[in-house]
Amino acid sequence: MESLDLLIGRYPKLIGCKNDIGRAADLLTDVFRSGGTLFTCGNGGSAADADHIVGELAKGFLKKRPLDADLLGKLSAAYGEDAGFARLQSGLPAVSLHSQSALLTAFANDCDPAMIYAQALLALAKPGDALLAISTSGNSQNVVNAARLAKVLGVTVVALTGERESELSALADCAVRVGDVPTYRVQELHLPVYHWLCARIEESFFKE
Repeated sequence: MESLDLLIGRYPKLIGCKNDIGRAADLLTDVFRSGGTLFTCGNGGSAADADHIVGELAKGFLKKRPLDADLLGKLSAAYGEDAGFARLQSGLPAVSLHSQSALLTAFANDCDPAMIYAQALLALAKPGDALLAISTSGNSQNVVNAARLAKVLGVTVVALTGERESELSALADCAVRVGDVPTYRVQELHLPVYHWLCARIEESFFKE
């Protein structure tokens, strides 16, 4: 994977959050190393980014991530070598909260739309997990409420926002505030940041 300096060279607007990007990678790597799960959330394009992140972590991204030999041996012994399990890739536990569509829509309809991600996090998270909260403004109330709950639950909060200070950046254990303000331009900068984070995390756990 490329170095953080190379990433900044390609995207100079990220220079102001260089240290925070590195710290976010360290925090999330520590969560996975300790057996924790990463939860992601956002709205609109940021929800798509939250899904994208899970897709890069729960399967191979830049590496092939072959299955543990012992697990593959047990699967082959149980079902035969031709059963296809060798095509599986080792994954890191990551879940996008908005993928819980039945829960979120029921809770939004019956209770409070501003608490949908907090409700999902309450049901799924445990101390030592992490929340990657994405909001271009940093003030999306359903995302902020999830971060508030996370802090009380003992869940590490990493935020991806625009450059302005916000409710979310104030709550986060690490806030990556990329150097722009309009929504679409913030989203354009979020993508290379989280691709770099996913590559850095992957490299810490998988060698091929």
